[in-house]
Amino acid sequence: MSLEEAQHAGEPLLKLDSVGKYFGGLAAVQDLDLEVRSKEIVSIIGPNGAGKTTVFNLITGIYRPTTGDIRFDARSISGLTPDRVLRRGIARTFQNIRLFNNMTVLENVLVGEHTLLKAGVLGSLFRPPNVVREEAEARKRAIELLSFFGTELVERQDEYVINLSYAARRRVEVARALASEPKLLLLDEPTAGMNEVETLEAVKYVRRLRDELNLTILLIEHKLTVTMGISDRISVLDYGRKIAEGLPEEVRHDEKVIAAYLGTPATRAERKSVD
Repeated sequence: MSLEEAQHAGEPLLKLDSVGKYFGGLAAVQDLDLEVRSKEIVSIIGPNGAGKTTVFNLITGIYRPTTGDIRFDARSISGLTPDRVLRRGIARTFQNIRLFNNMTVLENVLVGEHTLLKAGVLGSLFRPPNVVREEAEARKRAIELLSFFGTELVERQDEYVINLSYAARRRVEVARALASEPKLLLLDEPTAGMNEVETLEAVKYVRRLRDELNLTILLIEHKLTVTMGISDRISVLDYGRKIAEGLPEEVRHDEKVIAAYLGTPATRAERKSVD
């Protein structure tokens, strides 16, 4: 079933069905149901240790679910390796920026295009006209992606990324993720370490990713002012379990969410872990 067919059939773009991940006796994620529909911005929030990044690692193939199934574009991706998940159309950024500091801004973005390039080892060595043409097109595309974030990254495309500000490096990492032409973009703490001005700029470009590039976005974010202002829906995790889900205003006033963030003990059933 194609993406268009799935959408017409009411199938969410991403669906987690009773997903669990256990490390020995520790339940990192338990019985998680989650749906993300095309062109939505959905946030996953929760206290530290709630299992948010584990969910991202499950979706992107870093971890394999212990229980349950993950479906993307109406097909199961459970157990696929990260490179195969990327080729299916899911890209991500990381809480701790993972750029190649010994490479330039442009080179970092070009790395993200490797899954789209057709040239093999021999083509890269002998560089026939079709390979030269493909490389030129990849470079043009990379510059276009950098320009999405303004002129600074384009003007500094030949500088090593280590010379950029923290916020600028965040944008380069997003541009690299976009280079693989994903359908779904996972953003892990996109405003972490940013001041108020930088945070507002980040919120603007996240909205533009959805509105101008037609991307579906799933994000983890600790700043509640960000998630409440940008999300179509929010899912809240605590101790690996989903304790609430809904519109931002609904989640804001949910007693379980308030208890989780203020440190008030939740019920034993909500915090039960594997024996």
